[in-house]
Amino acid sequence: MRKPAAIFAAAAVIVTAISAGLSVQPAAALSPGVAFNAENLPTWQANGVVWSIGQSRGKVFAGGTFTQIRPPSGGTGAVQNRSALAIFDAETGNPDSCQLNVTLSGGTPTVRSVVTSADGATVYIGGNFSNVGGVGVSRVAALDVGSCKVKPLRVSGVSSMVYAMAVSGNTLYLGGAFNSVGGQVRRQFAAVNATTGALLPFVANAGLVNRPTTATADGRALAVSPDGTKVALGGEFDTINGQDSHSIAVVSATNTSATGANVRNYPAGFIHRDSITKTLHTNGNTLYGGNEGTGAGVFDGRFAIDWGTLNQKWRDTCLGATQAVLVYKDTLYAASHAHDCSSMNAFQNGSRNYFTAQSTTNAALYQWFPRANDGIGEGLGPRALTVATGRTTGKNYLWSAGEFTQINGAAQQSLTRFGPDDTKNPPTPAASAEALTSGAIQVRFRTVVDPDDSDLTYSVFRNGSATPIWTSKAKSMWWTRPQVTFVDATVNAGTSYSYRVRVSDGRNTSGLSGAAAATARTRPTDYPSTVIADGAQFYWRYDEASGAWIQDRSRATTTGKNGLALMGVTRGVVGAITNDPSKAAGFDGVDDYIWNDQYAPAPSTYSIETWFKTNTTSGGKIIGYGNGRPRTDNGATTLSGRYDRHVYMDNTGRLNFGVYSGGTKMVRSGAAYNDNRWHHLVATQGAGGMNLYVDGVSVGSNAVSTAQSFYGVWHVGGDKLTGWPNRPTSDMFKGTIDETAVYGTVLTATQVANHFSRGGKGAGG
Repeated sequence: MRKPAAIFAAAAVIVTAISAGLSVQPAAALSPGVAFNAENLPTWQANGVVWSIGQSRGKVFAGGTFTQIRPPSGGTGAVQNRSALAIFDAETGNPDSCQLNVTLSGGTPTVRSVVTSADGATVYIGGNFSNVGGVGVSRVAALDVGSCKVKPLRVSGVSSMVYAMAVSGNTLYLGGAFNSVGGQVRRQFAAVNATTGALLPFVANAGLVNRPTTATADGRALAVSPDGTKVALGGEFDTINGQDSHSIAVVSATNTSATGANVRNYPAGFIHRDSITKTLHTNGNTLYGGNEGTGAGVFDGRFAIDWGTLNQKWRDTCLGATQAVLVYKDTLYAASHAHDCSSMNAFQNGSRNYFTAQSTTNAALYQWFPRANDGIGEGLGPRALTVATGRTTGKNYLWSAGEFTQINGAAQQSLTRFGPDDTKNPPTPAASAEALTSGAIQVRFRTVVDPDDSDLTYSVFRNGSATPIWTSKAKSMWWTRPQVTFVDATVNAGTSYSYRVRVSDGRNTSGLSGAAAATARTRPTDYPSTVIADGAQFYWRYDEASGAWIQDRSRATTTGKNGLALMGVTRGVVGAITNDPSKAAGFDGVDDYIWNDQYAPAPSTYSIETWFKTNTTSGGKIIGYGNGRPRTDNGATTLSGRYDRHVYMDNTGRLNFGVYSGGTKMVRSGAAYNDNRWHHLVATQGAGGMNLYVDGVSVGSNAVSTAQSFYGVWHVGGDKLTGWPNRPTSDMFKGTIDETAVYGTVLTATQVANHFSRGGKGAGG
C-alpha cells in the first residue's frame, strides 16, 4: 500500500485562448479588495497575552495580561516593564512616549477591552485593575490621549471582569462577568455616563437556561447602531431580560424611552447552543459578528445583520473560533484559527488559518493569509484587530493582538502589524512544453501561491526573447492552484522552441522559470488528437514521472477548468494506447486516488471517459464526482459525503454507472471486465438520459437526465460508495487507469466508437 504523500496542492486548469502578444491590464500588488500586505512589519511585542487593541491619533493601545514589552527579533532597544497596558507608535511599531502602568491590588491586572471615542480624544479601557498611571480607578478607566492622563470618569461597584465596551455619544456600554454595578443589579451588561461614570438606567440582564452550574452568561461583545438607537449584545447567554435570545440580541439604547428593552431576539437555533458570540463590529448599516463554538455542528464563523431590518444578510460557516472582525474599505478582516471552510466551497479541514479577508457583500474569501500559531493561554492565536494611521506618512496599518508566538514562521509574540505596501516578489513558476497536436506547442504551468495576491499576471517568453509572446492573468488561492495552458500556434514543424515563464503582481516580478523545450511537428490523427478535437475539457494522460501535478492536455479554450493531483498512485505503468509511449497510473485498491482541487457545481451534461485494466474481485470506483478532497496541509484522505455521476466495478467485475435523482439510478453492464485486459469506458448523461459504453459499444442506457446538485470535484481511482447498489468490497479500485477525459457534452455513439478504434487495443487487448 502506498501512503498518500504529505502535502499536495492540486492543479486545476485555466486554459486560455490561443493568442500571441495578448494585451492585458497588469495585476495589482494585492488581491482585489485587500489593503494590506501579508508580510508583517517589525513591531514590539509583549511577554503575555494581548486581549484587545484600540487606536487614536497615530497611537495603538494594547491591553492584556503581560508585564513587559520588548523589541522584535533582531530589533534594538531594551526590555521595558509594562503592566497590562502598552502604547505604541502605529507607524513604527515602537513604544510611544506615553505609557501608563496598570496594577491590581493583591492580584494580576488585566485589560480585556479597549475602545476609542468618536473624536479620538479618549481611549477607554476595561478589565480587572485598581490603578492606572498612579490613579486609583477600578475595572473601567478613561485615558486622555493628548495629555496621557487618566480622566475623571469613575465607575463604582463593577462586581467582576469587564470583557467588552462600546461608546456612543456620552454613553459607555459595558459587558462582562459582573452581576452588579454601583450596587444595582446589572447582569453582564450595563451603561454608564461616558464622562462621569455614573450608572444609567439601561437594563439588559443576561441569563442561562438548563446549563451546568459552572456555566456563565458573560457579556463578550457590544456594538451600537449607526443612529445610536440600538445596541447589539454578544456573549454566552441564553436569555436577555428573560426572553429567549441565545448568543446575540438587540436592545434599545439609552437615548430611547425603553432603554435596554429587547428590540430583536435571536432564539436558540439561530446560533448553535454551544456557540458564543465573541466579537461585534458596526460598519455602515451592517452589524458584523463572529462566533466561537465547541463540539460537532457548532457555528464558528462570521455573520452580517442589517441594522435596519435586523435580519441576517449572510453567514460564513467556516470552522475555527472567530475572535475579532473589522471592516476596512468594504473588506471584512477576521482573527480566528479557521481550519475548515469546505462548507463555503473553500479549503478542506486541515491546517489553521489565523487571519482571513472576505467580501462584505457575499462573504467570499480573498487570498490574504498571513501565518500565525495557536500560541499560549487558550491557544486561539490572534484575538483583536484595529486599523491605525501613521502620524508621519498617513499610511494605514492593520494591527493584531492575541496569544500567538509566531508570525509568518518567525518569533513574534502577542502583537503584529501589516502595512499597505507589498514589496515581495511572487514565487517563480515552473513550465513544461509539448507538441501534442500538429502545428502547435502547449506550454503548461501551474499558478503560484502569493499569500496576499490571488490575481497574478503571467508572461511566456520564447527562444530567449525579452518580449513576451503571451501575457494574461490567472487566479489562484493557497488551496487551489490552477494550471495555465498557452497554445503556441505560430510554430514550424521540425523546429525546436524554448519557453520560459515569469509572474508579476503588478509591482513585484518573479524570476524566469527554467526553460521548457519542445519540437513542433506534424502528427497523424491519433488518440490524443481525437480526444482534443472532440472537445475534452480535461484530459489526463498520467505521463508525469513524479510529483503531485498531473497535467491537463485538453487544449480547451474556456477558463476555469480542472486538473488533477496525485495521491500515492504508482507512476510509469505501461499505458493503454498502442504504439504510444504514454504511461498509465496504478492504484493499490486501499488508499490511492487522484482528484482535482477546484470545487465546482456538478455538471448536468457531461461525458466521462477512461481506459482501465484489472483482475480485481473486490471492485472499486473508477471515476466519479464527489464533494470530498484531501486535506491540503498533509494530504490525508478525505472522501466524499455526497457522490454520484460515477462508474464503479462490483465484485463480479461488472460496471455500474450511477447518479442520484430522488434515489439511485443505475445502468449496469451485463458482462464482467476484470479479465486483466485494457478496456475503454465512456459514461454520458444529458437531456437524452444516461448511456454506458464499453469498448466502443453501448452496454446499457436509461432516460434519467438529472442528478443531485452539489459542489464537488472529480475523483479517479476511488471514493465512497456507501448506499449504492452492488456495492463492492472495496470502494477503492485496484488496477491501472489511463487516458482519462471529461467533456461538457454528450459524446455520440460514433465518437465513442472512433475513440476506441484510435486506442488501437482491439476488443480489450
